[in-house]
Amino acid sequence: MTDRHHLLVRGATFAAVGDGGDISGVRGGNAPDGLFVRDARHLSRWQLTVDGAMPEQLAPVVDGDTARCVLVPRGGRQEPPAYTLFREQAVSDSAFVDSLRVTSNRPVPTTVRIAVTADADFTDQFELRSDFRTYAKSGVVRRREVLDDGVEFTYRRGEWRSCTTVTAEPAPDAVEETGTGARRLVWALDLEPHASVELTLRVMARPHGDKRALRVPRSPAAVSEQLHAAEAEFVESVAFPTGWPELAAACARGLADLAALQVPATGPDGETLRVPAAGAPWFLTLLGRDALLTSLFALPYRPEPAAATLLALAAAQATEVGADAVAQPGKIVHEVRHGELAHFGQVPYGRYYGSVDATPLFLVLLGAYVEQTGDVTLARRLEPHARAAVGWMLDHGGLTSRGYLVYRADQGGLANQNWKDSPGAICSADGSRPANGPVMAAGAQGYAYDALRRTAALARTVWEDEVYGALLAQAAGDLRDRFQRDFWMPEQSFPALALDGEGRQVDALASDAGHLLWSGLLDKEYGELVGRRLLEPDFFSGWGVRTLAAGQAAYHPLSYHRGSVWPHDNALITLGLARYGLHDEARAVASGMVDAATAAGHRLPEVIAGYGRDGGGEPVPYPHACVRESRAAAAPLALLTAVGGA
Repeated sequence: MTDRHHLLVRGATFAAVGDGGDISGVRGGNAPDGLFVRDARHLSRWQLTVDGAMPEQLAPVVDGDTARCVLVPRGGRQEPPAYTLFREQAVSDSAFVDSLRVTSNRPVPTTVRIAVTADADFTDQFELRSDFRTYAKSGVVRRREVLDDGVEFTYRRGEWRSCTTVTAEPAPDAVEETGTGARRLVWALDLEPHASVELTLRVMARPHGDKRALRVPRSPAAVSEQLHAAEAEFVESVAFPTGWPELAAACARGLADLAALQVPATGPDGETLRVPAAGAPWFLTLLGRDALLTSLFALPYRPEPAAATLLALAAAQATEVGADAVAQPGKIVHEVRHGELAHFGQVPYGRYYGSVDATPLFLVLLGAYVEQTGDVTLARRLEPHARAAVGWMLDHGGLTSRGYLVYRADQGGLANQNWKDSPGAICSADGSRPANGPVMAAGAQGYAYDALRRTAALARTVWEDEVYGALLAQAAGDLRDRFQRDFWMPEQSFPALALDGEGRQVDALASDAGHLLWSGLLDKEYGELVGRRLLEPDFFSGWGVRTLAAGQAAYHPLSYHRGSVWPHDNALITLGLARYGLHDEARAVASGMVDAATAAGHRLPEVIAGYGRDGGGEPVPYPHACVRESRAAAAPLALLTAVGGA
């Protein structure tokens, strides 16, 4: 991460700590620090002092599943430190554990004074974003209660209640007020010559509405054992390629990350599920598009996330029109939030439906799941949900009235509602004209085509409805014919990025064309032209295909969607290249992605900068990227599917 934050993730809980393991609570920067559970910050300050001063980092935190560092009291060369502190931290479900081992370096008894200053501001994540928006919060009551072995922080706003409990072993000698709302836990630890003492602090976060009986693990080592067991279960029985060890390592790392990114969700009958979260730190929650693509990539190797994702999204499927949430009957949810601001309707993301492509991708995954597993039980159970999703595409989605899936900017939410959802991402080649009015994004039409075809197959083979199947197959064929007529730019031999509200082509050359290969929307001749074009130097950086081809005025290598390189985007492109028989091109993209992963400890981030590889060195990080992102974690599995391991 940037700003020297180190991320510890387990399900819906994450902690971001500094090099010495501290949490400052300072706002600003690319990522927040603190302990977060379900969108709320349950630790906003966590600062260690030794004999009244912050210790020096002898060995700072390195990224991993646990945070380990070595600290010493500040001093000079002529006065070696009297003791050394070995610090280890970990997170589990709604919990944080901080273990200190203090070792004396002196031949005589000594006393060390340890203090940990703790606070919990319960700030909603949306308040910590870089737009610095503020939200009114009336009637808030905060309390701090000293316990025999620690302190408890509580927060109440109307019916909303949250709690953070800090306990320590051994219990602190005192809990002091600081004048700021924070509390200072203090110890005077007696050390025998060259002996060690241990101090363990445990934090339990209790988000609003969480009534589960949870326990904080005894130690970071216990947390590590739990996490390794979960990772082993995810990796178990997956055959990694022996001929390409770097790809095998990226797949293993990705599966391990997916194990840590599973968050709770609810199915149609109230059953508890575990689904892929989008990514940490900002999106450790269910996002429809992200969970669907992650599940599609993992499907040949781990079908369980696909089944859980389909059930969770079916349970959250819209049944009526809701203007504030962009909800319409049959539409699949884009984002689900559990925080205070969503609860009180101050942000629209409690259940937010601002996505044009989650609905067709839901149908694509359902069809792919049946094809991959042969399990028709889920398709029968979700038949009403699938038919409702098709109904949305044809009706509110725009396929019948406009001929294409359409979205309109949502003033309270997202301006763009395809995967490139940042402002200005759907633009002309010269960057001067963002798409206005109803937007018909190219990639979404490919997903719709594939969704219609796959659902037609389900109708014929599982639901035994030949008439419905024939209607959907005809709709898919008609969409394909329209698309190649309206989107194809003959002078560029390439499809437009989108059509605007007037039906004019948005002419930027963008990576979305590769998604059309994945969905099979283009005729073979057009598909081969597009596939080879994506490997030209203006598109292909050497690490991957850029979201926007270089040389266009709209291009910027550090733009989120106008020149950067996204692993999940490249995974779809690679699958598409293989589908059209462009195996050399698929191998080239896969090799670039694998090399990028290898340079980062075999882990692909959410996005990297679009700078070319020709200058040597390593991929340039994108400054605001999620380090743990489910689509990126699953991308190596898609590469393996596309090109194999040879």
